[in-house]
Amino acid sequence: MAKTKILAVTACPVGIAHTYMAAESLQKAAESLGVDIKVETQGSIGVENLLTEEDIAQADGIIIAADKEVSKDRFAGKKVIITGVQDGIHKAEELIQQIQKGEVPVYKPELATKMAVKAKNSENPIYKHLMSGVSYMVPFIVVGGLLIALALTLGGEQTPSGIIVPENSIWKNIESIGATSFMFMVPILAGFIAVSIADRPGLVPGMIGGYIAANGSFYGSTAGAGFIGGIIAGFLAGYVALTIKKIQVPKAVQSVMPIIFIPIISSAIVGLLFIYVIGAPVAKIFDMLTTWLAGMQGGSSIILAMILGAMIAFDMGGPLNKVAFLFGSAMIAEGNYEIMGPIAVAICIPPIGLGLATFIKKEKFSQTEIEAGKASFTMGLFGITEGAIPFAAQDPLRVIPSIVVGSMVGSVIAMIANVGGRVAHGGPIVAVLGGIDNVLMFFVSVIIGSMITALLVITLKKDSKKSSIPLATATTPIDNVPTEKVNKKIEKEIDLNHLEIKKLTDLISLDLIEPNLEGTTREEIIDELIEKLDESGILTSKQQFRQAILTREKEGTTGIGMNIAIPHGKTNAVKRPAIAFGIKRDGVDWKSLDGSVSKLIFMIAVPESGAGDMHLKILQMISRKLMNEEFRNQLLNIKTKREALELLKTI
Repeated sequence: MAKTKILAVTACPVGIAHTYMAAESLQKAAESLGVDIKVETQGSIGVENLLTEEDIAQADGIIIAADKEVSKDRFAGKKVIITGVQDGIHKAEELIQQIQKGEVPVYKPELATKMAVKAKNSENPIYKHLMSGVSYMVPFIVVGGLLIALALTLGGEQTPSGIIVPENSIWKNIESIGATSFMFMVPILAGFIAVSIADRPGLVPGMIGGYIAANGSFYGSTAGAGFIGGIIAGFLAGYVALTIKKIQVPKAVQSVMPIIFIPIISSAIVGLLFIYVIGAPVAKIFDMLTTWLAGMQGGSSIILAMILGAMIAFDMGGPLNKVAFLFGSAMIAEGNYEIMGPIAVAICIPPIGLGLATFIKKEKFSQTEIEAGKASFTMGLFGITEGAIPFAAQDPLRVIPSIVVGSMVGSVIAMIANVGGRVAHGGPIVAVLGGIDNVLMFFVSVIIGSMITALLVITLKKDSKKSSIPLATATTPIDNVPTEKVNKKIEKEIDLNHLEIKKLTDLISLDLIEPNLEGTTREEIIDELIEKLDESGILTSKQQFRQAILTREKEGTTGIGMNIAIPHGKTNAVKRPAIAFGIKRDGVDWKSLDGSVSKLIFMIAVPESGAGDMHLKILQMISRKLMNEEFRNQLLNIKTKREALELLKTI
């Protein structure tokens, strides 16, 4: 008899411990019941173990144990249990047995209600929806631009009117394929903006609206409404579809709402609004914008280049960078390549410039920065601005002004020299593949901008005080050396952006363990463990770190149940990542969700800058292991620091 196959999705609002504890609990329960299970975790570090279409097709049932909104449309027609993450932790066997007994309803998207507890999300929803559309649009521009560039480079012939690809040649067909890819740009942009807002029901009206926006023949325009019209169409389609989804309809109609009524009604509304109301005015605005940009001369074009260069460099792939990039990409489709050219130059200057700086003046950088410089330089060659992030994270006041100035200068030179970019990307790789007009001046712009960045960084940075201790050993506890001495060496060399945590004892030493905590309240225990961290030289300010810990507790208790608490703080009062561990034999009230007192307390300290999602990975590491009851009992039974350290080495 074939084994029961179950899928699960676990997620909690913060996306840390409970997400992974529920996953671990479900996996253990499935193993004991002889059931095959695959669990997708949606934690703060992203989706892991993603469920595929094949997985879903073969599944006998799905368990969604989540306290935040999880997309469920992919499970339509399958037996689905929707419950909270606490049930995933404490009632795993019961949930699996429900599926085995067939006591589970079939999920129908039109009957679904949203979770009462929403994920905490500070991201601007407008920006989020826009970037969702852009992320799907960019590959079409890249493919279209590169194919056209290859056709012109390898198959083009010089004529009085410019390079032309001969008719009836294979290169003409490749050029046509590239042009076809461009045709999809605006519909894809609009379609996936709408999907981000209304999920799948928004796709059809979004793409139809985007196509109408790009095709001015619908409303008597020769130009069309371009990418601006596509953005408007996407948001309009998304919110129209979302509004219709919320309308209460008879049960007989509910099953066909997502596939018939919502797409048809929203497509008609969006299409008619664009044809009769929105299309022509937006087309005129877009036409005026394109004409203005194409006609920019002298000082005005230089100002534009400076603004675009600064935006690209300032946040290295963030919102400002994406806005400037989207602007240049859209101009490509309109035949204006002189906007993307300066942007393509600015994209690669920060990583190349910082890489050059580490080659030119090694004494200004630590060994880990020198290694990062090699990677940064390589990433710059391929147009990946994010290669500069490790440097900016460690020294923003010196690095960011340097890369902004370098990118601005490079962009201005490219604008003056009429450097054109036919591909929505940057870096020398685009020039090598034939996607740049005026290649010589492209490289001149990149070299000058990169050298300015490198020289500014070298001038502003102080000499690095390098440590003789390698980074690989800097995070490893050395029991025979006083912790204070080890910490002083670590502070000089540690690079959070390249720090790899493989086991818990990379972050903990004997001096950070207390097998017999004396405090009688949560606050006293917190102070006791903070004292451990401070005595070991981990903190620059006990008060600041304590405030970070207490602020996190106010957001929601870190008492995760089963006699465990994992208080954690992320602040620049922390010099390097570390964990303090203590045992409170008779327990302390931590306001845990299951009502239990906390006996095993892990305090995580992580620096604010350069740490990324390190604290989340540490929490995941700890919480998974602590789901094992035998391991918890072993910890509670240890008597000495040495015993605790040996046991913690298994995490």
